[in-house]
Amino acid sequence: MTSSKTTESRGYSATKDQLLGRLRRIEGQIRGIEGMVDEERYCIDVLTQISAVQAALDKVALGLLDDHAHHCVIGAEGEEAQAEKTEELMAAVGRLMRRG
Repeated sequence: MTSSKTTESRGYSATKDQLLGRLRRIEGQIRGIEGMVDEERYCIDVLTQISAVQAALDKVALGLLDDHAHHCVIGAEGEEAQAEKTEELMAAVGRLMRRG
């Protein structure tokens, strides 16, 4: 995972607060699962919550992919840059699809 501290805007910049809110809710869900395990709750209930967290993360990932496609791929200047960003996007999709 790479990150840079440049002034370059990201595709999700406009929805950053919403994205952070979703991630905080997911973080709360994870803490809830931890509590369920600590309390030795029924396995299926824990698995149900894990599934909910995975779905929430998938929704965040799809939103980021959409933002990347619109901002970084379509907005890339020049065919070579657009091709590079498209390849990068498809690699990210491939990584998301291989999980699990």
